[in-house]
Amino acid sequence: MAHKDISTLISDLDTDITGEISTSLATDFSVSAGDETDENRQRKSRHSDRRQPGKITRQLIERKQLLHDLQLVKIELSQKNLIIDNLNAEHLASVEELEERLGDASHTKQILQARLEAQLNVNKEEARHLQQKLHADLHTITEKQHHLEATNAELQRRAGDVRRVLHNLDLSDEQYGALKEMREEVLTLRDVIAVKFYEEKHPLLLKLTDLEGWKQMLETELKRSREEQFRLHEALEKEQRLKSDAEGKGQKLTIDLANLKSTQNQNDYKRENYNRIKSERDDFEHQLDDIQKQHTYLNVTFKGVVEERDQLVKELADRKQELLLLTQDNGYFSKQSSDVSNKLAYAEERLLTVQADLDHAKRSREELYEKYIESRDGCKVEYENKLREELESIRLRTETEIDKLKSTMRDTFERENRSLREARGNAILEKDRALSSAQEGKTKYEELFAKYRELQATSDARAMELSGEAKLKSFEAERSNMIQEETQRNLKQAQVDCDKLQKKLEVLTKEYYTLQSSGERRATELEAQLSELKSKLETYEKLEKELDDVVMQAAEYDQGDEAEKVLFSYGYGANVPSTAKRRLQHSVHLARRVLSIERMNTSLKRDLERGETKIHQLGEELSNATSLLNQAQQPYNYLIDSIKSKDQQINKHKDHINTASEDIRRLKEERETLMKEKNQMAADLERLLNQKEQMAVMKQVVLTLSQRHHGNKESHQSPVVHERLSSDRHPLSDKMTIGREPGHQPKPTVFTQSQDSQWYEKLKECNTNRGTHYRNTWKEGT
Repeated sequence: MAHKDISTLISDLDTDITGEISTSLATDFSVSAGDETDENRQRKSRHSDRRQPGKITRQLIERKQLLHDLQLVKIELSQKNLIIDNLNAEHLASVEELEERLGDASHTKQILQARLEAQLNVNKEEARHLQQKLHADLHTITEKQHHLEATNAELQRRAGDVRRVLHNLDLSDEQYGALKEMREEVLTLRDVIAVKFYEEKHPLLLKLTDLEGWKQMLETELKRSREEQFRLHEALEKEQRLKSDAEGKGQKLTIDLANLKSTQNQNDYKRENYNRIKSERDDFEHQLDDIQKQHTYLNVTFKGVVEERDQLVKELADRKQELLLLTQDNGYFSKQSSDVSNKLAYAEERLLTVQADLDHAKRSREELYEKYIESRDGCKVEYENKLREELESIRLRTETEIDKLKSTMRDTFERENRSLREARGNAILEKDRALSSAQEGKTKYEELFAKYRELQATSDARAMELSGEAKLKSFEAERSNMIQEETQRNLKQAQVDCDKLQKKLEVLTKEYYTLQSSGERRATELEAQLSELKSKLETYEKLEKELDDVVMQAAEYDQGDEAEKVLFSYGYGANVPSTAKRRLQHSVHLARRVLSIERMNTSLKRDLERGETKIHQLGEELSNATSLLNQAQQPYNYLIDSIKSKDQQINKHKDHINTASEDIRRLKEERETLMKEKNQMAADLERLLNQKEQMAVMKQVVLTLSQRHHGNKESHQSPVVHERLSSDRHPLSDKMTIGREPGHQPKPTVFTQSQDSQWYEKLKECNTNRGTHYRNTWKEGT
């Protein structure tokens, strides 16, 4: 509504101002140049006639001017009042929006607080249930622990009795005889187990003595056979040495005989065929000279042909390059012609737009002139009517206004005419300039097109000439290829003749074989030396490789002490041979390592500086924000304080939630530890039950052994006779009889430890710690 009132007031003011200006303009246009004198005369006469009764003074004019200024001030005041109302409305809207946000925030706060209380109640209930359950589990575990401790103590007592009884079960022959004569009902458990142990051990000892005797006999036979083998080996080596010496002497004699025969045959052949070979050699030398002369001549002609071909290829490449340049020029000129044509079209379009603007300006000027004439006529009628009514009252005002408006309207009219003339002149100049540029573009395009036609004609003619020359050169190249093929055929024939000569000269190569034997001997010696040097070189390379590994391993350590330890552990400081190149490689590797570490250090420093700058900037921003918040006034200060209080409450709730979550986590950890202890106690219980089972098995074994001995006492002979008979037998037959014995049982377990087992001590420790832990938790809970 405020905006609508302002727009209506502005429109009313515009209509008033335009009405006054139209009246003043009508006065300007209604008075013509010919009638000015008459009107002035009439004004003077009317002024002289009406000056006496109704006098218009200066005070009246100033009063009207002040009234007019007062109206303008009122209008401005009303506009400013409307602006103030708009600002108040916006401020009220923003305040309402902030109040709505505050209500939403308080509502969300209440919801979150209710959720937090509900979650805390649930967590407390769960913790209480868990505590009750843990107390119940703890009670059951303590009862089981007491029961297990009682059973464990009973089992430990029994195990100690069994250990004390089964200690030192070794018997002599007299003791065994005395115990064997006694009845089993009279014997104790230790005596029964000792007798059984003696019966099982004594035949094994007899077998061991027999096996030791066999071992000593076999060792003596082995020594005797080794001595005989060594003696035979020495005799064989002597015979092999003699045989190798004889074979070497025979080979030398055969080689000397073959050398003598070959030298004799060579001398006879040379003496018989010397003259014939000499004449053939001279003929071949003459033929070779002729062939070389032909070859040189053909090479010279071939080089000339190749040079001409290279020149033709270069000229052809130049012509191709020129053709490419001409095509590029053609494309450039075509682009320029297209650009000129585009500019011409743009200039023509701009000329059309300028002409259209000029016609529009003319039409608008005529329309304005017609409007001025119409308004002048209408205003003339109105002015004449008003002039008849109020001419005497406002004569001085109208005269001054007429003078001012005449001057202003003349200036405006002259200014408009001048601007229109200037616009017309500029449009005509732009039109002439566009026409001249279009004409110049056309002339340039025609000239470039003519040049392009000339260049195209010259390039076509030059390409035809080059193609003809290329055909001539290709014909000459084919001719030179034919000449080259003929020369190659001649060369092949000459090679065939040379092969024949080589076959004839193979006779002379036999002398080479005489020298080859001595060369092979020397080669074998050199190969032996080379193998020695290779072995030395391999050892040296291994040392260098180890040195490289040690240096690189020492370079990888950041601390100098560890690097020196590594070097000293691999023999650092010893006189290890190393070349300057190898030392330079080591220094280069170490320098690369140092450079890479320095790069990493610089990059880390830069990252650290960036982080410090960021932290400093964030601190400054935080300080600025806090200062702005502290400097804020009402009502923002109240809002900020309320938000701060809410943040404090939220932080308190978060701390409470964190403490509750830590308590839950601690309870879960305690529950896990209790479960682990429970599982360990179950494992200990299973171990105790397994020990009970082992004790039952031992009792069963002892009972079965005693029953077997009592059942077979009458059927067996005396133990001494049985042992002698078993000692006379072979050990293999003994093993087979033992394997076939029905109902064979393994050896019983012998307990040798007199002290308590380690797991029992650990169990006691664990129980004591658990009891203290449960007492502490019970105190904390209560």
